[in-house]
Amino acid sequence: MRRRRNQLGLTLVELIVAFTIMTLLTALALPLARFKVRREKERELRYALTDIRKAIDKYKDACDGNKIPQKMGTDCYPETLEQLVEGVKMANDANGKKIKFLRRLPRDPFTRSTEWGMRSTQDDPTSTGWGGQNIFDVYTKSMEKAPDGTLYSEW
Repeated sequence: MRRRRNQLGLTLVELIVAFTIMTLLTALALPLARFKVRREKERELRYALTDIRKAIDKYKDACDGNKIPQKMGTDCYPETLEQLVEGVKMANDANGKKIKFLRRLPRDPFTRSTEWGMRSTQDDPTSTGWGGQNIFDVYTKSMEKAPDGTLYSEW
């Protein structure tokens, strides 16, 4: 059938070709979008781990410098992550002023919670259990693997 000049629209073949092109473009873009989301989560995880580890180091420095009281058996490391957020009363301060090391506990981008795996100075560096004495290091509880094959919990 011939088209008249005043008829507008697409033929069935044109629609099928356009739909096929759109499907191919979508199929190519989806893996790139997943890759980008994964990279963003990895970036957030690195930032959160660095933030918590710096706070633990600041706590240790304050304790070693006698700015905050040392509890026996903690080796001058915090007993809980909440101590970093709530703060610790300064030693020899009559006003009860507190030193805070974190504004809030960062969220783990893979588990979507603020619960982190913890290791004390007495724990094995590769253990997934926490001895409970102090907090020397933190890790994600996610069992997912990075593109290089390492577990995110080993970061």
